[in-house]
Amino acid sequence: MKRVLVVDDDPTVSEVVAGYLDRAGFAVDVAADGPTAVVQAASRRPDLVILDLMLPGMDGLEVCRRIRTAGPLPVIMLTARGDEEDRVLGLEVGADDYVTKPFSPRELVLRVESVLRRAGPAAAVRSETAEPWLRSGPLALDPSARRAIRDGAELNLTIREFDLLAFFLRHPGQATSREQLMRQVWGWEFGDLSTVTVHVRRLREKVEDDPASPRLISTVWGVGYRFDTPEPRDGGTGHGD
Repeated sequence: MKRVLVVDDDPTVSEVVAGYLDRAGFAVDVAADGPTAVVQAASRRPDLVILDLMLPGMDGLEVCRRIRTAGPLPVIMLTARGDEEDRVLGLEVGADDYVTKPFSPRELVLRVESVLRRAGPAAAVRSETAEPWLRSGPLALDPSARRAIRDGAELNLTIREFDLLAFFLRHPGQATSREQLMRQVWGWEFGDLSTVTVHVRRLREKVEDDPASPRLISTVWGVGYRFDTPEPRDGGTGHGD
């Protein structure tokens, strides 16, 4: 049974969300403030955290940073409708998804299931049919174990960053729009396209020699992005956002 930690200072929201998650088969813990959430996440590690941005004692961004120090952990942020800056900040600290208030509890459960499904290994046990490593230049990615390596060093990627990089490595040289990336990587038919923009920027910071002049993930103006097969270190140019 997967465990979800719900962090919100509104007891009505916590109660409703916990009820829907419980009926969907999840074990649920609840915290009403930031410090309590950090303690609970450390004492009984959840599989996913639903985290309100506005919390007493410690805001959701700091909570996200602290609970991630123990290792990767999927996080879905709850934000007030219209607070685009807060949503972007949540994505910048590594939130895997966000839901704006007021929200449908059923939609939130679907988001939880989607994030957990993508967070799990592609195969519980390796087999001859397991997907082979994806390689391009300095990058190597193991879809089954969800490991990514650059120049021999392990990359610390969030769930969405990993999925985004895997998509790019599977489709080299292909210009892909933000809308297509949202459907293919996030599984959403519609949503805030800044989600894609922020994740591409974060991914560039981890895989590019110079994120301001990317040579791997190029912007195709008026279209979206393209993953370019790496040229020798002294050749090629890229474009930023």
